[in-house]
Amino acid sequence: MPEALSAILTPQFVVSVLVVVLILHLALGAAAYFILLERKVAAWTQDRIGPNRVGPMGLLQPIADGLKLFVKEDYIPPKADATLFILAPAITAFTALIGFVIIPFGGMIDLSTVPFAGTFGWTGQAQIVGANVNIGVIYIVAVASLGVYGVVLGGWASNSKFSFLGGLRAAAQMVSYEIPLGLALLCVILTAGTIRPDEFVAQQTTGAWNIVNQPLAAIIFYICLLAEANRTPFDLAEAEAELVGGWHTEYSSMKWALFFLGEYINLFIGGALFAVLFLGGWSLNPIAGLIPIDLPSAGSFWLILAQVGIVLGKAFIFVFLTMIVRWTVPRFRFDQLMRLAWEGMIPTTLLLLLVTSFFVFMGWMDFMWLASLGTIAVIWIVHPMLPKQANPNHKVALIGSRFSPMPDEEVVSRPTHSAALAESGVQS
Repeated sequence: MPEALSAILTPQFVVSVLVVVLILHLALGAAAYFILLERKVAAWTQDRIGPNRVGPMGLLQPIADGLKLFVKEDYIPPKADATLFILAPAITAFTALIGFVIIPFGGMIDLSTVPFAGTFGWTGQAQIVGANVNIGVIYIVAVASLGVYGVVLGGWASNSKFSFLGGLRAAAQMVSYEIPLGLALLCVILTAGTIRPDEFVAQQTTGAWNIVNQPLAAIIFYICLLAEANRTPFDLAEAEAELVGGWHTEYSSMKWALFFLGEYINLFIGGALFAVLFLGGWSLNPIAGLIPIDLPSAGSFWLILAQVGIVLGKAFIFVFLTMIVRWTVPRFRFDQLMRLAWEGMIPTTLLLLLVTSFFVFMGWMDFMWLASLGTIAVIWIVHPMLPKQANPNHKVALIGSRFSPMPDEEVVSRPTHSAALAESGVQS
């Protein structure tokens, strides 16, 4: 191998390229089969069978759906902005596809245990990650925030009032829920003292998982991920009962498919990120010392495969839970959705960040779970004392209906129909 080429094709570079290629194709395949999984989960929760016609147990249904979308008519509304109309789904899919590169799917691999590595002269260690950049999780948050442009452009370029309203809702929702998401992430960063994902996993491997140390931050982060992905109960931007289909109402064929490709890839990447931040990555030790496992600094080929499988398994559990939530929890009203963010989650995460900062300053790292309990206790005490707005959900009584029956005294005092006829001199 020429010396200049060998300087470029370092073992870490080759491993990173392989990780990017494999995870990229895995994400694309997962997005297709997550759609089938969601339909199966919906059928299971509603006591139906679900797709079972195409292939054994319906396993070829995603392929049939993909072929159908490829051959469907690709329609662009006459008054739409064609350039932005085409660009919007591409932005949504692209921003979803580039987010996973900083997620460590495994630890350090000993290249001497990899088959055929010695043929190319690769020795030493390499990390199972696409790009181990210093900005770490800040990168994935920044990339995820760019996804709002695809939604807004799709709603604007369609020249449809339903799409426009859906784009406005999505923009307001994503911007609002990025604030508590960033604050919950900042609590974890403050505790770990780093923004590198591999360091998060390393600390949770030797200590307790962050979902044990900071359960409130984990819950808020999960809720914000649902809102960022426009998943139920935060799917007001595409509420069928109100907006037909929201920002993608005017889309068809593969442009329509790209929006959902981005949504399901975001679910997959969000699940992997949640596993790294709160579920210990490839660790199986939720509490330090609970399971006596002593991992080497660099694992063998088969150990790394097991670690990758653990991360993917945790991401799958995240996605499955998200699908169960969709078919269990009813959709919010839009003012309730915004009120939850600005009057509930943002003040809560600000208070949690303050309490976490105090614990870090005092050095009480082993008792960080008390920060979540303290935050909940403060909210429980202070919330009843805060000024309240008028309840927008009051019901207007419809006297005489079965939901608002007529008072007994009015029933007694009001004459019956036959009595009223008798008083008027009309014989029955």
